Amino acid sequence: MKNTREIAAEYRLTHWAQIMQDRNASGLSIKSYCETKGIHENVYHYWQRKLRAAAYELATNQPQATELLVPGFTEVKLVESGEPSIQTSGQICIEYEGYKITADSGYPPESLTTLLKALMQPC
Repeated sequence: MKNTREIAAEYRLTHWAQIMQDRNASGLSIKSYCETKGIHENVYHYWQRKLRAAAYELATNQPQATELLVPGFTEVKLVESGEPSIQTSGQICIEYEGYKITADSGYPPESLTTLLKALMQPC
């Protein structure tokens, strides 16, 4: 059972996630959005870091992960909607809520899951 501090912390994270989604949807820069909403920009960045840390914690502590995920880089290409995509054999393609990830079939599924969760988090 969660205590009141844990519940309050989850509420604050949810509240700031909504603020960041609102900022993304507005198309405004962080500075402009914060000025408009009366939010100190440093506070916005503080909660942005907290949300990213929480997302990373959630993504790396998945019970089904059986491999050690090594941090690194991979190429991510933005494909405009409506563009044809070429699917070759030996590839896996994941589409979810407007996101599409294509990788070689040997790519660890846990890494794809982590990438998808990171892409869905507000910036």
